[in-house]
Amino acid sequence: MFTYTFRWDVIAANLPFIMTGLQNTLIISAITLVLAMLGGLLIAMLDMSRYWPLRVIGVGVGEIIRNTPILVQLLWAYYVLPIVFGINLSAFTALIIGLSIYSSAFIGEVYRAGIQAVPNGHKEAARVLGLSGMQTFRRIVLPQAIRMTLPPLAANFVQLIKYSSLGSVISVSEITRRGMELSSSTFRPLEIFSFVAVVYFFICWPLAMAIRFWERRMTRQ
Repeated sequence: MFTYTFRWDVIAANLPFIMTGLQNTLIISAITLVLAMLGGLLIAMLDMSRYWPLRVIGVGVGEIIRNTPILVQLLWAYYVLPIVFGINLSAFTALIIGLSIYSSAFIGEVYRAGIQAVPNGHKEAARVLGLSGMQTFRRIVLPQAIRMTLPPLAANFVQLIKYSSLGSVISVSEITRRGMELSSSTFRPLEIFSFVAVVYFFICWPLAMAIRFWERRMTRQ
């Protein structure tokens, strides 16, 4: 009969090492979210442009990114760019760029849905008041769209935290990579990756619960 003796003291002895990985995970997620929000706005603007060449670019870029695996995109950024274009990126930078571009495509759809959900009557009222198209967008449309898109944007942040674990494939020192390194030196993968999973859960689960609470409040208003 197979028996296994758990050694949780391995976690306690190496907790600072693992926590440095968690710090990198949170930094990567925060930076990527900011860049993805800006990139998503750009893609949404291209997608809704009145000029068809810009619409083609926006739709094309979004479709290509959304319909190819994120891991392939990360590997492409890290390995292909130096070979084909001579652009050498650190693993950390490649992960930031890859995650940002991937998330931008989905956040762009969130923005587009939020902007299109703003009632046309609000836009027409702004025009009657003499606001220009840009002023209408900045003062009337964008604030309402942001309010409606905050819950899905928060959900995207939860996804980013989990996607950051893919950085372990290209040797970025986030928490999953730290777990892999520690597992190879201590030969205690069960304890280490169980702890890593618990850490992810206690980061993502409160955020997911907050998003649900937020959405329920918005539906009541």
